Amino acid sequence: MPEFAADLGHGNADLYYSMLLAANAAGALAAGIVLESRGIVQASPKTAFLLMLLWCLCVGGFAGATSYPLALALLFAAGVLNLTFGAMSQALVQIHAPHHIRGRVLGLYNTAQNGMRTFSGVTIGMGGSLIGVHWSLGLSAAALFVITLGLLAYELRAELPESAA
Repeated sequence: MPEFAADLGHGNADLYYSMLLAANAAGALAAGIVLESRGIVQASPKTAFLLMLLWCLCVGGFAGATSYPLALALLFAAGVLNLTFGAMSQALVQIHAPHHIRGRVLGLYNTAQNGMRTFSGVTIGMGGSLIGVHWSLGLSAAALFVITLGLLAYELRAELPESAA
């Protein structure tokens, strides 16, 4: 993030780095308030995949942003989508996990989620040292977008009646 703040043309990267982080956090806070006060999004695998695709677009857009206000707006939107997707996917895992192994399934889900988040920091950082952090983040978002599209296609195919499949 500090490199993004510096690359967006600000000499005092510390302040602008903090503002980038705050935009993402403000988006998550806004999503939490809206989601808890209104039941506007129903949990479904299809919706979760669509939210993830939108998140990928926001992160990819942020990676390529040359305008600081645009970067802030994209991070705010990414914060909204991240919290919404995260809460929805957690709820779906809890709902669909078999009762007798629910604790183990939730443990695996949380371990995988946190592990991938940590590992992505390593891959984006290492990739960033080779090709630049903007390209590294953008390509990572694009790869996740493609994987998510594949999973969404699989989910949609599973929803089709057998005669249509």
